[in-house]
Amino acid sequence: MKLSRELAAFSRRLGHDFARPALLVQAVTHASMSTPARGDNQRLEFLGDRVLGLVMAEALLAEDPDAAEGQLAPRFNALVRKETCADVAREIDLGAVLKLGRSEMLSGGRRKQALLGDAMEAVIAAVYTDAGFEAARRIVLTLWGARIGAVEADARDAKTALQEWAQARGLPPPDYAETARSGPDHAPVFTITATLANGMSQSASAGSKRHAQQAAATALLARVEGMPDA
Repeated sequence: MKLSRELAAFSRRLGHDFARPALLVQAVTHASMSTPARGDNQRLEFLGDRVLGLVMAEALLAEDPDAAEGQLAPRFNALVRKETCADVAREIDLGAVLKLGRSEMLSGGRRKQALLGDAMEAVIAAVYTDAGFEAARRIVLTLWGARIGAVEADARDAKTALQEWAQARGLPPPDYAETARSGPDHAPVFTITATLANGMSQSASAGSKRHAQQAAATALLARVEGMPDA
C-alpha cells in the first residue's frame, strides 16, 4: 500500500517512515468514515493512550528523580490530557489529513479538540505497532519536547489553588458562571466568570468551558495573591 501525497507529507512531519502504511491510514480514519474494509482509529487510540502514558511516566521520573508521587501525578495528567494531545496534533497539522465523514467535515471536525486528541493517540499507537516501543518513545519525546521540562507550571490547577485560598480565609468555594457564548456551534467560545464570596471576580474566554474556568481562576488567583493580606 502506498500513502497518498498528503499522508506521505504528514509522515515526514511526524518523523516516521511506516513499513506498514495501512496503520497510518487507520490512525487518521474517524469512525464517521470507517467501512467494513477500512477500520477506524478507536482501537489504536486505546493503545496509544497507554503508550503515551508509559513514555510520559518514564520521562517525568528521569526529569525529576527526587519528585514525590504527589508531585508527579498532576504533571503526568497535564502531559497526557486530550487538550495537550490536541495541541501537539495542531503543531504537526494532523487535522489536515484526518479522514472524516461528510457531517463531521461540515461541523469543523478537523479542528475539534476531541477528534485531534484521539487521532494523536492513534498515531502514536500506529508508530508503536509499526516499529516498536523505542520508535514510539522517540516520536513522543520529540513532539512533546519542551512541554516535559515546563510541565510544572502547566500542571498547576488554578481552580484548586483558588478554592484553597478561599477556604483558608473562611470563604466558600468560588462560583463559576457562564456569562457569554459566541462563535459557531462547531467552534464555540465560552466566557466564564469566577466569583469569590468577598465579591471579587474575573472573567476569561476559551474554546471549552474547562479551559475558560481555569483561565478565569488563574486570573482571579493572580489578583488575590497580589493583595497585601493574601
